[in-house]
This record gives sequence, C-alpha cells and structure tokens, in this order.
Amino acid sequence: MTAMPSPQQLRYLVALAEHGHFGRAATHCSVTQSTLSAGIIALEKQLAIPLLDRGAAKRPVFTAAGQEVVARAREALNSLSAIAEIAAAEQDPLSGPLRLGVIPTVGPFLLPRLMPVLREAFPRLRLWLREGLTHSLTADLAAGRLDLLLLALPASLPGAETLALAEDPFLAALPVDHPLAEAGALSADNLAGERLLLLEDGHCLRDHALSACRLGADRAAGVFPATSLHTLVQMVASGLGVTLLPRLAVEGGVLAGAELRLRPLADAPGRTLGLAWRARSSRAREFAGLAGPIRAALGAPATIPA
Repeated sequence: MTAMPSPQQLRYLVALAEHGHFGRAATHCSVTQSTLSAGIIALEKQLAIPLLDRGAAKRPVFTAAGQEVVARAREALNSLSAIAEIAAAEQDPLSGPLRLGVIPTVGPFLLPRLMPVLREAFPRLRLWLREGLTHSLTADLAAGRLDLLLLALPASLPGAETLALAEDPFLAALPVDHPLAEAGALSADNLAGERLLLLEDGHCLRDHALSACRLGADRAAGVFPATSLHTLVQMVASGLGVTLLPRLAVEGGVLAGAELRLRPLADAPGRTLGLAWRARSSRAREFAGLAGPIRAALGAPATIPA
C-alpha cells in the first residue's frame, strides 16, 4: 500500500509549483532549501513516481503526473484548512485573519467607507487586503492564497460561488464644453459616434463599459487606454474623449482635481458589485454575513457633482 503524503510534503510541492524556484519555495515554507528538496524526494519515493523532470532546465519542470499531484495537493490542503476554519467559525465567527482581494475600480473608492464599518461590526476580524485585476484575484482564490473577493459582476469565476450586493450604475463623463454636457439622460446612440476612452485590457470595467454602450471590443481599437480611473478622468478633462464612470468611483472622489460634466444614462446600465468565494467553502456562511455591512457602506452616497 502506498504511504500517504504528509501535509508538509504537499505544502513543499505546491510552494515549488507556485514559486518556480527551490530557494523561493523554501523561504515561503520557512525551511532550508535542502529540507524542501529532501521532502519532495521523499514524496517521490513514497509515491514511486517522478514528480519533477530533473534535466538541464534551471527551473523546476514537473512531469505530467507531477502536475496532477500538484493540483490534487492544492485541493487536499484547502480541505485541511477548511477543517480548522469550521472549528474557528463555530467558536468565533468573523474573527481572525481574512484575506480579501479587491479590484482597483472598487477598492480605493469603497474601502475608506467600508473599513470603519467592519471594524465596528467585527472588532476581532483581521482583514488582509490585496488589490488586483479580476483574473489575477480569481487565480489566487482558486489556489487558496485568498479567501474572499470583492469585485464586479458578471465575471468569469470558475469554481466559485457569488453573492450579489448592490448595483453600481454608470455615469457618462464628458468634457465641460462637450455638446452633450447639458443634456439629460444619454442613450447608447448618443455615445455611438464619440471617442470612448477605456481602461487598458484586463480591467473588467472595460468590458462592462462596452457592454453598457452595446459595443464590441473592436470599438476600442486604436484608442490609447488608461491605466486607472483617475488617469481616465484626466484624459476626459483634457478633451480627448468621453468615458463611463461607476457611480461608486464618483462618490469616492475620482473627480478630484478635474473639471468635467456627468450625465446619467438611459435605462441606468452598470455593473453589479458582489462577493465571491470558493465553492463549498466552510466559511460561506461567514462570508455571506459580510453582505450587510458592505451594503451599508455602499448605501451612504456622497453628493455627485453636477
């Protein structure tokens, strides 16, 4: 009968796969490189199969079986963590560390309002924050590096459960001297002939904005993209084009230092803000318990400039 791998051996293997370097993996696991290497060699002997292709490559190369074992090891470690999380959640819900990933078009505008609410509601919660694009945060969630995501929906989130929190409608942002600057609610047809400025590829807001205007991805071809909403605002203020801004960002002060005009959109298209966690997570009930405080923070809008 094949000997069962130890959790430590699985941690060594997953760390090596994620860091792609024995030294960095050993540092991550707080052991020496020789200890990590010995642990993986021992695992190979126990399983009686090679997990690494020890050729001339400078970086670790996993065999086909090794890649499969790494995937299963991640699942096993997540399951082991879930056991401890179940006990902790029963003893003291929403306490201790929670690793939260937030997209950059939400974090800077919501967190200043949200953090005081969470500190008051859950004083024993220790929130570790990571900002990143949706695809990066999704990978970190699947790998167990993050526990929960606060992001915009719809989004591709395989293997995750989601909880919608609130709608975040778009507002059209125009230069002050634009012919539509004093118009009422604008339609997609009003914006069809305009140079629509967008965030660079990889930001989910880019796709949401194109969808709101009923435009395809080719509509953005040849337009110089912005790296952040603040940059996008400055480009519009300079007369380079128009854009769509989430109401959350406007309420969060994205217009500071820029002079432009905001107009509502007909039918109020926008995005949905929500939470996402790994499917069948033992902490699902805890995560759902955050919905109330987050909705409370979202429901305290500031005055939107005319």
